[in-house]
Amino acid sequence: MRYYRSAWGASGPQLLAVDGDTAYDLTAAKPSLDGFTDLARASDLTGTPVDDIARRLRDEAPIVDRELIDDGAPAAEPTEAAAADGNALVPVEAAEVWAAGVTYAISEQAREEESDMPQLYLDVYDAERPELFFKSTARRTVGPGEPIGIRGDSDWNVPEPELAVVLHRGEIVGYTIGNDVSSRDIEGENPLYLPQAKVYDRSCAIGPCVASTERIEDPHDLDLSMTIRRGGETVYDESTSTSELVRTCEELVSHLQTHNTLPETTVLLTGTSLVPDDEFTLQEGDVVSISIEGIGTLENPVCTV
Repeated sequence: MRYYRSAWGASGPQLLAVDGDTAYDLTAAKPSLDGFTDLARASDLTGTPVDDIARRLRDEAPIVDRELIDDGAPAAEPTEAAAADGNALVPVEAAEVWAAGVTYAISEQAREEESDMPQLYLDVYDAERPELFFKSTARRTVGPGEPIGIRGDSDWNVPEPELAVVLHRGEIVGYTIGNDVSSRDIEGENPLYLPQAKVYDRSCAIGPCVASTERIEDPHDLDLSMTIRRGGETVYDESTSTSELVRTCEELVSHLQTHNTLPETTVLLTGTSLVPDDEFTLQEGDVVSISIEGIGTLENPVCTV
């Protein structure tokens, strides 16, 4: 199943489960379940998969009109206004969002090209230890339809589309889509500037939902695409596959937890597989759409922060 947090209900955010073409309001059936973390907590306590818990609640859960849910389906001609119309919220409120770097060949090549110290990235790509860095907090993370930010002190800002792993108490409980927005010129000037290139207001988007591990049987073989529109025109449209990952999700999660106690709910971005040309930089008003097979489409307009 896929799990959304939606603002459509009058009483506050609702946890919705989408099974096939039908959406169920799990919060209406069980008011204590108002977010995916609550569902994951119940799964952990009972030893029952999240999808099985959701199935038990379906008979009591009202069916929700799918038109009331912004499930990430891309508009024919997205605009900033259209992207902000949906009801979907950040699907999981993670206290910490981490990210992996240099996990695809194209990412390693791009970071070599941007850096004055290219050998650093080649060494990491081939090393046993992956690059892992802190990316965002819940306050800095935005959801579907919310503007992602580009730094006003940077001239080279890019989106980075990534498969994201959702962890509960260190265990993989689902997958979502992440956008690791980055300032390439800041990082390229000096690798020690990486935190400033990566961590700032609205620098991370996740959504539109959390797809369960039952739904995503093999996260290492999913089609992934990204489209960027500017003024109604497509300025970027490319696709790839998570099969290009040189490390497994399990390997990255294992390294992340080594001597590092994680919060109850954590999201790990697994690295970027699509990199726009060096001449490209995001502009205010652009709309970025990232799609991953089995999960959906995460769409965000761009603003300057």
